[in-house]
Amino acid sequence: MSQRIRIKLKSYDHNLVDKSAETIVKTVKSTGAVVSGPIPLPTHKKVFTVNRSTFVNKKSREQFELCTFKRLMDVYNSSSKTIDALMKLELPSGVEVEIKV
Repeated sequence: MSQRIRIKLKSYDHNLVDKSAETIVKTVKSTGAVVSGPIPLPTHKKVFTVNRSTFVNKKSREQFELCTFKRLMDVYNSSSKTIDALMKLELPSGVEVEIKV
């Protein structure tokens, strides 16, 4: 087969992304394929500004931010065994996985 498989991971928690990337690397290396990564992509920060009170104290505001952490991995020299291992892999909830062949 020897095609490239690109895996993108997204999550709001950086610990979950790192742990799931580590498990993916271990399973892919156990099947004999070559892994490039995980490469950390830029963190996307979304900032929300909210008034603290409804009508009074307009200058009093509160800010919240939502960070999205991303990782990228490429798998080379993959076989059908590698693809089966990736499909059967149990990853924690809260991690979005995108696999492109």
